[in-house]
Amino acid sequence: MKTLVAGWFSFKNMNVTAGDLMARDLTCEWLERAGHTYDVANEPPFVGGVDWRSVEPNNYSHVVFVCGPFGNGQPLTEFLERFAHSRLIGLDLSMLDPINEWNPFDVLLERDSSAASRPDITFLARQAKVPVVGIILVHPQNEYGSRAKHQVANDAIERLIASREMVAVPIDTCLDPNTTNLRTAAEVESMIARMDFVVTTRLHGTALALKNSVPVLAIDAISGGAKVLRQAQTIGWPLVFPVDDLTDEALHKAFDYCQTEEARAKAKECREQAIKAVEEIRDKFISAFDPADVSSSRVGKHKESNQKQSYSELILSKIGPTALKRKAKTLQRRAMHKAGNWLLEQYNKN
Repeated sequence: MKTLVAGWFSFKNMNVTAGDLMARDLTCEWLERAGHTYDVANEPPFVGGVDWRSVEPNNYSHVVFVCGPFGNGQPLTEFLERFAHSRLIGLDLSMLDPINEWNPFDVLLERDSSAASRPDITFLARQAKVPVVGIILVHPQNEYGSRAKHQVANDAIERLIASREMVAVPIDTCLDPNTTNLRTAAEVESMIARMDFVVTTRLHGTALALKNSVPVLAIDAISGGAKVLRQAQTIGWPLVFPVDDLTDEALHKAFDYCQTEEARAKAKECREQAIKAVEEIRDKFISAFDPADVSSSRVGKHKESNQKQSYSELILSKIGPTALKRKAKTLQRRAMHKAGNWLLEQYNKN
C-alpha cells in the first residue's frame, strides 16, 4: 500500500510558499529513507504527482497532510471525507481549532496547537544554494543618439535571467527617484557588496561591484562602446561586452565564470589596481590648487560663443546695417542694454 502526501500545494489558489514545498520534499525524503512508496498530490502550477480528487482512495493506507494552517471547514472537509478510511497523519501543522474539540488525525505532529509547539521541520530541509545576482540597468541614454542599443542589451539580460537558476535582485543606483527603496549611496553600495555577482549596463554598477571585489558581467549598451567599456578596460576587468558583440553563449560562459573563485580573485586585483590609480588622481587634484601652478590645458571656445557670432553674421546678411542700427536703438529703449550694445558693436564693425 502507498502513502499519499498532501498539503496546500494540493489545492488551487492557496498561496503556497517556499516553506510548504520544502516541507513536502522533506516528507518525501523521510518516506523514501524508511522504504515507503508514496504519491504526491500536486495542483498546477506544481507539476507531477496526482490529483487527489481522481485517485482511488483505497490505494492509500496512509495519508499525510504537511505544513501550514489547518482548520475545520472547506476545502479540507471534502479531502478528509474522501480519505477517512486511511490512517491520517498531520505533520508540521498550525492547528486553528483547540485539539480537544477537533482533531481529525490519527497521529498529529503539529508545529503548534493548543497542546504543543515544535520547530518547523524545514530546519532539516536541504536546498541547493543558487547565486544571488544584482541586476543594475541604465536608463535610456538619448545623448548617444542612434548608437544607443539599450533594448538589445536588456533583452539579452532578460533571456539570461529566464534561462538560469538565480535570485535576480534589481538594484537602482539612481536616487532621485529610486525604484528599489534605496535612499542613500551607502545603501546602494551595501546592496551591491552583498551580491554573489552583478549583471549591469551601468558604469557605476561596474565600478561599485569591483570596488567591493564582486565579479561583474558588464554590457556596454552603446554601439561601438562608450564609458562602460572604457572603464572596464582601464581597470583590467575582462568581462565586458559591447552591445554589438552580444551572444547568449558568451553571456552564459560569463555567468559561469562569475561564480568561480578565479573571478573573485580577479575582481579583487582590479579593485587594488583602481585604488592605486585613483590615489594618483587625488594627488593631482590637490596639486591643481597650488598657486605656483599656472598651467592650463584649455582648448577651443565654448559653443555658445561660436553660435552667437554666427547668429550676428546671419542678421547682417538678412537685414543689412541700417536696419540693424534701428533694431539696436529699439532694444536700448526697451532697457535691453546688453543686447542693444552688442548689436551696436556688430554695426560699428561693419
